[in-house]
Amino acid sequence: MLFSGQVKATMITAEDALPGRDDYRYPIPELHEVLGNPIQPPFPEHLETAVFALGCFWGAERLFWRKEGVWTTAVGYSGGFTPHPTYRETCSGKTGHAEAVLVVYDPEKISYAELLRTFFEEHDPTQGMRQGNDMGSQYRSAIYYTTEEQKKMAEATAKAYNQALEGDHRGSVTTEIAPAGPFYYAEDYHQQYLYKVPNGYCGLKGTGVACAVPSA
Repeated sequence: MLFSGQVKATMITAEDALPGRDDYRYPIPELHEVLGNPIQPPFPEHLETAVFALGCFWGAERLFWRKEGVWTTAVGYSGGFTPHPTYRETCSGKTGHAEAVLVVYDPEKISYAELLRTFFEEHDPTQGMRQGNDMGSQYRSAIYYTTEEQKKMAEATAKAYNQALEGDHRGSVTTEIAPAGPFYYAEDYHQQYLYKVPNGYCGLKGTGVACAVPSA
């Protein structure tokens, strides 16, 4: 689903998307550079996963790996059509993917509600197919849910935050909320990029409006 708002770019169709390939063109690193845990499944059974897209994934990933209770994170491509895309292909807008962050977390230590709060407060979810100066469908705001409970909470939170934003004359939420399909890992140099390059680019900027997650 897509909440109402002005979309700044058009989304490619499945028929016009790049064909992709059967596997990665590049190796995927085994361990998280900061947290030291694997970034690929299988993950310990007590952990849960979430997928968020909120603009350039370099800064977005750092937001989540800094949260207490997050076990590992990774950046990649979600929500599109092309299997195993590259960064260059994703940036062309011809894969349909968004730059996304996989978050693996311990629900006993951090709730999905807290992750949603971070998601909504740390970027501007009103901008359609862009985030600040970063323009294109790969920078769209999106939540890809992995359970029905995540879906219900994401939709309720988006609705509540939309009311808060409109009440503050900040526009309407354009966040895509959809089932989590395949998560394709990005190239090695993108993983934990702002740990490797501490002064690297991060274009994320919130609206300044607080997000209150509704009770389940």
